[in-house]
Amino acid sequence: MAKDNNKALTASQQEALLTILKLRFEKNNDRHEGLDWTAIQAKLEASPKKLWSLYEMERTEGEPDVIGYDSKTNEYIFCDCSPETPKGRRSICYDQEALEARKLHKPADSAINMATAMGIELLTEEQYRTLQQLGNFDLKTSSWIQTPAPIRKLGGALFCDRRYNTVFVYHNGADSYYAVRGFRGMLKV
Repeated sequence: MAKDNNKALTASQQEALLTILKLRFEKNNDRHEGLDWTAIQAKLEASPKKLWSLYEMERTEGEPDVIGYDSKTNEYIFCDCSPETPKGRRSICYDQEALEARKLHKPADSAINMATAMGIELLTEEQYRTLQQLGNFDLKTSSWIQTPAPIRKLGGALFCDRRYNTVFVYHNGADSYYAVRGFRGMLKV
C-alpha cells in the first residue's frame, strides 16, 4: 500500500506498477497507436505524485492505460480502461454536498471526493464518448461523469453507460448510489 502521508510509492511498488502499465500498454496498442512506452515511462518516473495517482487507479481496479497524447501540453492521457466501472469505486454518490444531504443509508464516499483524493478527474461526457470509441465499456455498470453546474445546482448529476451498442447519458439525484455505479478517472502526465 502507498504511503498516505506523502503519496509516494516504494521502489518495489513503482517497479511493479510500471511493469503492469507497460504490459497493458503493449497488449492494447490500438488505444495509443504511434506512442512510445519509453517516453511515457520517463515522464512517469519524473512525476512521482502522478505515478502515485496511477497506483491508486490500479489499486481500485481501474486498469489505467494511455489513450492519447496532448501535443499542446506535451502530456500523455491515462484513463481507466477496466471493462466495467472500477470495482473499488462503486456504491458512491456524486459529491460531498450529496453525501451530506443523505440522511439515511449514506454511502461510504462520493465520486468527487475519491477522485480528488486520488489526484485524478472524473471524465466529461465528451471524454467518456471518446473512451467508448476505443472499446465497449460499462456494458453492465455505469459511471458518474462531470456534471454542469446548473444541473448540479438543482440537485442532479449525470452518469453514462453503454447499452444496445449506444452510449447513453442519464441523470439522477446526486445523492443516489447503486452497487453498479462508480466513476472512471483521467490523468494527464
